[in-house]
Amino acid sequence: MDLIDIGANLTHESFRQDLDDVLQRASAHGVGRMVVTGASHEGSEHALALTRAHPGRLFATAGVHPHHAVEYDDATHERLRELSSAPEVRAIGETGLDYNRNYSPRDIQREVFERQLTIAVETGKPLFLHQRDAHNDFLAILKRYRDRVPAAVVHCFTDNADALRDYLALDCHIGITGWICDERRGLHLRELVKAIPAHRLMLETDAPYLLPRTIRPMPKDRRNEPMYLAHIRDEVARDRGETPNALTEATTRTAEAFFGL
Repeated sequence: MDLIDIGANLTHESFRQDLDDVLQRASAHGVGRMVVTGASHEGSEHALALTRAHPGRLFATAGVHPHHAVEYDDATHERLRELSSAPEVRAIGETGLDYNRNYSPRDIQREVFERQLTIAVETGKPLFLHQRDAHNDFLAILKRYRDRVPAAVVHCFTDNADALRDYLALDCHIGITGWICDERRGLHLRELVKAIPAHRLMLETDAPYLLPRTIRPMPKDRRNEPMYLAHIRDEVARDRGETPNALTEATTRTAEAFFGL
């Protein structure tokens, strides 16, 4: 059974020259399907175009990352609603709050987050969520909508045990990236990942970001790509005391159910 990378930023400029090679390497390393993250108006359009160019292999999300919340207007909202109706778009997001960088003012982030939550409610599609250093506000807003959307994944989870308990209590899925391989910032995840129920755990690279620091040899360009999901799978399997094959099967089944693949 092949892996599913639930979060790959394949619209990133670093993939423009060799995307076909990237997809071939992913396949060679057991990564069969990928969900392309839409993180801006333009990025969501591009993500959908990529999925249509690679049907059955790539799928998409449509949303505006909190970094870009200041760019969100009524036209963006209407276009996201249109994009979300496409069958290739399997989730709404990446949306949420990011108080670490604050590229957009916090009040605007909260407003834009809620507007995208209403799209998920209207379309009945799951949520692809981002949260960094904003747990309390993020949780309070999400709670108001959680029972009106079919599912939600907290993508690239890097937070603490209390946050994990809060998300699992809301019946959220959890996305684990190569952050778990970072000996400087991710060691706590090696324990926390044991507490995630198998039917709530999914894997992602967040390529081209978050290249796992335990890869040897380290690629010279330091670009992460979907083929390294197998490395993340192996690390998570070891931490959970599972075989790689068992974790592959569990996370693939979970991702298929979540995204309707």
